[in-house]
Amino acid sequence: MIPACFSQPNTISSSSQVPQNLITCMYQTQLGNSPTYLTLTWSKTLFSHSLTIHAPDSFSITISLNPTTFSFFRTKPGSKSILLTQHHYQRIKLYWDFSRANFAHNSAEPESGFYIAISCNARVQFFLGDLLDELTRRSGLLGAHQLGQPTLLSWREHVFGHKNYISRAQFLGSKHEIGIECSEDTLKVKVDGETSLIVKRLAWKFRGNERIFVGGVEFEFYWDVFNWVNDRKGTTNGTGHGVFVFQVGDGGVWPEMVGSEKRLMRKSLSMSAVSASVPSMVSLSPSPSCSSVLQWAEESSDGGRSSCSSPTRSSGSNGGFSLLLYAWRKD
Repeated sequence: MIPACFSQPNTISSSSQVPQNLITCMYQTQLGNSPTYLTLTWSKTLFSHSLTIHAPDSFSITISLNPTTFSFFRTKPGSKSILLTQHHYQRIKLYWDFSRANFAHNSAEPESGFYIAISCNARVQFFLGDLLDELTRRSGLLGAHQLGQPTLLSWREHVFGHKNYISRAQFLGSKHEIGIECSEDTLKVKVDGETSLIVKRLAWKFRGNERIFVGGVEFEFYWDVFNWVNDRKGTTNGTGHGVFVFQVGDGGVWPEMVGSEKRLMRKSLSMSAVSASVPSMVSLSPSPSCSSVLQWAEESSDGGRSSCSSPTRSSGSNGGFSLLLYAWRKD
């Protein structure tokens, strides 16, 4: 679900509670005997680091990756048994280990040295990470080595900066560095260090779309920097954010915002409403009308699927994927 807020001036101020990085990934997997979408939200602030795992109508759990303030120790390996009341009262078990996790600079998601797993009836149904042997040794679970990589449907990330914004997103089977640079009246997009697109005269072209290549695959790229343009004109109060969508195939499925991501958006929306001195018309609930940028992305995909509708629809079987970046300007 995407809040219908792209065309509204949102602000964010520097604070220990403002994320340094926030990533939400949606995977297609199994829970018990039922197919489902699993959302992982990685959040890192100055003094906290957490992961929220959410399955619609099933469960939601937050794991602290840095359990105490100023702690130099990582969280210990853990597990939790969960009863799925919406799935004929089946019981699953969640496993995790971040004690040796390695993170890139300011990244909320680990690059290596970790695992997350979900099992049902002593068989692994979902696995993410690179410590499969460690999971098998600790849990004795069956079928872990026969399990393929989970299907990643969408990646939504909030990045923070002044003029340059970097995302190191995992898609197409590998990590790719996406760079967004906005200076004066020019927008520059880099993929893996190479310039893929330059947009000039942003005062007139603050929204648009072009085709670019990522890892040899053609993506449709959409941008909306309305807030940034109006910040320079002095017509908005605050730093604003830009919105960027990279889409291939039919696109992905946008997950509901939960946990720290939901709190971030609510805070920015409330600040927008205060600065405008009028009630905010945007929300985190599903809405039939999203921004023009998102509508373009939807209409270009087969079937005209709506990213604002329920996240429990079929997708991903044809290789569709979407990457959404919120680029927030700091004070």
